Amino acid sequence: MSSKNKQSIHPYILSGGSGTRLWPLSRKSYPKQFLKLVGEDSLLQQTAKRLRGPNFRDPSVLANNDHRFIIAEQMQLVGVKPKDIILEPVGRNTAPAALVAALRSAQPDEDALILLLPSDHIIKDVEKFQETILSGIADANKGHLVTFGIKPTAPETGYGYIETSGDPQMALDVERFVEKPVRAKAKGYLAAGNFFWNAGIFMYRAGSMIEAFANHAPQILRHCRAALEKAQSDLDFLRLDKPSYAQCESISLDYAIMEKANGIKCIPLETDWSDLGAWSAIWDAMDKDKNGNVIKGDVVIHNTKNSFIQSAHGTCLSLVGLDNVLAIATKDAILLANKDNAQDVKAIVDKLQASGRTEAVEHRRVYRPWGWYEQLSAGNRFQVKVLMVNPGAQLSLQSHYHRAEHWVVVSGTAEVRVGDKISLLSENESTYIPIGTLHRLGNPGKLPAMLIEVQSGSYLGEDDIERYEDDFGRGDS
Repeated sequence: MSSKNKQSIHPYILSGGSGTRLWPLSRKSYPKQFLKLVGEDSLLQQTAKRLRGPNFRDPSVLANNDHRFIIAEQMQLVGVKPKDIILEPVGRNTAPAALVAALRSAQPDEDALILLLPSDHIIKDVEKFQETILSGIADANKGHLVTFGIKPTAPETGYGYIETSGDPQMALDVERFVEKPVRAKAKGYLAAGNFFWNAGIFMYRAGSMIEAFANHAPQILRHCRAALEKAQSDLDFLRLDKPSYAQCESISLDYAIMEKANGIKCIPLETDWSDLGAWSAIWDAMDKDKNGNVIKGDVVIHNTKNSFIQSAHGTCLSLVGLDNVLAIATKDAILLANKDNAQDVKAIVDKLQASGRTEAVEHRRVYRPWGWYEQLSAGNRFQVKVLMVNPGAQLSLQSHYHRAEHWVVVSGTAEVRVGDKISLLSENESTYIPIGTLHRLGNPGKLPAMLIEVQSGSYLGEDDIERYEDDFGRGDS
């Protein structure tokens, strides 16, 4: 059968991860799938572009509510219009997400074929990827749950494994899923030849996955059905019902279904692949200089080799006499680690979160649907930020209970409402917003508007805001 006549596939991209092992560049508010780590596009954009073709429908994205506008903007920038952007009100791992994809597609067609895949993988051979995915259609149509395994090239301990049996010329039978092994076991799996890395990529009929949950996780099925039945459309997003979805067990698809169901098939994906799960994996995926270094940004080194060195936001990062290290600098944090301990970066993030440090969660530059803001300075009862408002965008109509604000236009044009007065401000012009005053900032021009904002008051938190009108359907979030 020619590829043009093959059944079309509904891709569902999972974009709920936080990428803590790639701190300080990846943070909860802007995790790794939105970063341009390898190549010109973000990992999410690369994933979406990998799904272009006559056999793939427009992708749906399952995402965290806080990332909804980032996803919409990144998809627009690469010319992808998602069929759905489904917002999970709380994180519940991959099992409920896989079921929501099945239930959503089954509403018109229980025979719909679903491809569930992460948003943060690197797969350079798109043609081979699509060819392998299409080879799973026949087994999925027969009711099998199909997983795609990666032929291991090293005894990696950071991946789960899939043990298989059967004819290598056909889809393999899955004997068991194995959690991340110790190194000795990983060496044995590599030598055996019938183990594959678990890439977390699955294909299935919508009806087959629903049936599997009915047999093995009926409570999750009940709660997910309710979450979809009570879901609310909001702009271009579909919000799952929070009370219903929050009752789902937080569990992976492997644990909930794949380790229990019968007739699981595995198809080897024989191409270069990485989940970029740590900085060492990014070093592996990139071209090195003659000393084995990967260098990005404003970096100066001497007598340094086999290292990954990146300065992300203009900080001059210098290394002398080091070997096999990771050195990553942002405006507010620096990571220095032995490359062999790359998986342990998560422990640093855990400690920062336990201490209530904002560096674990967000960068100084925080993206909003209208543009972004970045903190320049802060002290007792004051804070200074730079704001960038996109052409044609405007912030919500709002007021603050505890702070006053001064705005100075640095470049572009700003339309400012203070109380009932509306003014058009150009470069070097400014305005003052007293505490409690209704106000709004917009950019009616065709170029980005840059402003300096000076806040003063007894409380300067982002939650000191009352919204009255908002183009983006936000309340206080």
